[in-house]
Order: sequence, then C-alpha cells, then structure tokens
Amino acid sequence: MNQIVQNKIIFFRDLGIEHWSNTFEKMNNFTISRNFYTLDEIWFVEHYPIFTQGQLNQKPNLKYIKNIPIVNVNRGGQITYHGPGQQILYFLIDLKRRKLNIRQLIDIMEKTIITTLNELSIKKAYTKIKSPGVYIHKKKICSLGLRVKKYLTLHGLAINVNMDLTPFSYICPCGDINIRMTQIKEFKKDITLEHLRNILVKILSNFFCVMMVKK
Repeated sequence: MNQIVQNKIIFFRDLGIEHWSNTFEKMNNFTISRNFYTLDEIWFVEHYPIFTQGQLNQKPNLKYIKNIPIVNVNRGGQITYHGPGQQILYFLIDLKRRKLNIRQLIDIMEKTIITTLNELSIKKAYTKIKSPGVYIHKKKICSLGLRVKKYLTLHGLAINVNMDLTPFSYICPCGDINIRMTQIKEFKKDITLEHLRNILVKILSNFFCVMMVKK
C-alpha cells in the first residue's frame, strides 16, 4: 500500500460494549504489531463500569470504589469513570505520518467534539488550556487522555452521552475536586450512540482530511 493511500484513509471500528481489559489488550497488540504499512485506526466502544487511573494519580492498593473496579493505566491524566452510555474513541494514530504533534492531535480531538455538539444544536462548548477535555455550562462533557510511544498514540477520549453519572460523584474526575460532569442527554433527550457515531465519523473525516473507512 503506497504512502498516498496511507495518508488518505483512517479505518474505524465499532466494537460495541466490551470489558476495558479486552480493549486495552487489543489496543496494545495492534500498536506493537503495526508497521510502516499499517493504516491508522479509530475505535468506537463502550465499557462496562470501571474507574481508570492515569499516570498522574495512581494508587496501587486501591482496587474498588463502591464495588466498581479500578485499574491503573499507561495514559496521561488522572482518574475517570467509564460505563455504558458513554462513547469512547481510541485514537491509534501515527503522528509522524499525519505530520502532527501531540498538542495538535488534542486540538483536533477537542474541536471534533465541539463541532459534533454544534451539529446537535448544543452550543457554547469550550476547552480549558490547563485541563484537556470539553466543557459546557461549567461542567465537563468529554474527558481526554493519551499515551504516545515512538510517535504512535494509544487511548483517546470519552464523551458522556446517555449514562448514569453517579459514579463520577465517588471520585474527583481528572483530579479536580470542583469538576462536575454532564452529558448530551441533558441537552438532547433523543440522542442515540449510533447517531452520534455517524456525526463523529463525518467530522473526523473533515478534520483529518481523510476518508473514514469502516473495518
């Protein structure tokens, strides 16, 4: 496969709902085994309830909060919650191929979410320089955390869509005691994850200047 094709296509997968550990293993295996010819991919997935702790906030002896498991992960950021009704996107991107640095990729991710919210008539979403993610009405709607190894990215973002937000109250999301969480359902009652994914694919295609191909 020539370099022009590599630059013009990103595969995307809909993994449905999976245990976090299964997706983490697949993500690592994909990254370890990829080579110059491997096309970039973006994975859409929901996870069963779990707290994940980034490298800034790891407490090895803490295994559960309110019967929800906790795992330490090799991404940036601090603690967050994943559960059904939250759309997660894993970005398996070759930064060198895309001629991007990590800050530029984060900008694309944040702008993708803000543009998606605009498409849903949810206005006035914004970002914070010192706290990556997307916010609306002083609440956080999308969390972000990445790892980069030899220009290859792992992990990604999680946008709250139609979920039980209660577990966020058991933690300080992203290490900030003042953060409160929100979700798309609070602004658009009839939202579905399928509809959201269709919008995200279109907008990601525009921001990356690629054809998004389902795999």
